[in-house]
Amino acid sequence: MKAPEFSYRRPADIEAALALLAEHPGDAQVLAGGQSLIPTLNMRLSSPGMLVDINRIEALRGIEDRGREIRVGALVRHAEVQDSSVVAVRVPLLALAIPHVAHMAVRNRGTTCGSLALADPAAEMPAVAVALDAHIVLRSRAATRMVRARDFFQDLYQTARNDDELIAEVLLPVASADEVFGFAELNRRHGDFAVVGVAAKARKAGGSLQSLTVVVFGCERKPLLSTRVAGATIETGTSDQSLRDLANTIAEEMEPMENHQGRSDTKRSQAAVLLQRLLQDMRKRAADA
Repeated sequence: MKAPEFSYRRPADIEAALALLAEHPGDAQVLAGGQSLIPTLNMRLSSPGMLVDINRIEALRGIEDRGREIRVGALVRHAEVQDSSVVAVRVPLLALAIPHVAHMAVRNRGTTCGSLALADPAAEMPAVAVALDAHIVLRSRAATRMVRARDFFQDLYQTARNDDELIAEVLLPVASADEVFGFAELNRRHGDFAVVGVAAKARKAGGSLQSLTVVVFGCERKPLLSTRVAGATIETGTSDQSLRDLANTIAEEMEPMENHQGRSDTKRSQAAVLLQRLLQDMRKRAADA
C-alpha cells in the first residue's frame, strides 16, 4: 500500500524542529526510527499533514553517563543501547529488556525514545521506564519540562506529550550495587509482540529481597505498576507457594485486554506464572550474592 500525501521537513537543529511542531499542532508527526510510523502510514492508519524528520539533529544523539542517571537521546537506536557497556553496567534492567525488542533489523533503526512516544502496550521500553521511575524530557518552543514515566503513560497509545512537544531524551537512574532486576515476557516467538511481560526490581539485604517493584505489560492498556506488593519483602526462606501467592496477588490487579492472543483470565494466569518464575530467580540471585 502507499502512504497518503504529506509534507516532509528535515530540520538541522532542535529549534527548527520545535518551530515546525508549534506551527502545525496535531498535524505534524516526528520521524526518528520510523519502525512503527512508516507501516502505519503505508496502511493508511496514520495520515499526518507533515513529517518532521529529526535524524539530522546531532544534539539528540548519544548515551551519556551523568553520574546518578544515564541520558539516552531521542535518536539513540535500540541496537546502540544493546551494545552499550554503560547501559550494561549502569542500567541492568534496560540491558535485560533490550534483546526482547523486536528483531535485529528493527533494533538497528528503531529508537528507545520513539518507543516511549508511541506507548504501544506490548512494548518493552515503557515498562522498563516505569519500573525504574525514569524521567522523560519534553521540549517545546515555549518550554522544557520533565515528566515521570509513571505519569507519562495515560492510556492505550496515549501519553502526556503535547502535540507541540518532542521527547528530547529519557533519564534513567543508575542502579545501586544492592539492586536485583528481572525481566521476562511471553510471545509466540522471540521478537514478536509480547502477549504478557513483567519487569521487576528489588534491593538485596542479607539474602532477602526488599522494596519490591513490579510492572506488568503487554496485555494492559498501559504499563501496570503493582500497588498491592509495592515495597514487599521476600525473605531467603520464602516458599515457592508464598511466591505463587504473591504472583497471584499481582495478577489480581490486572485488567487485561481480550484479543486474538487470549482471554483476560488466560493472560492473568500467564502473568502469574511468569512472575513466580521471575521472583524465584531473583530470590536465588539475592541468596547467592
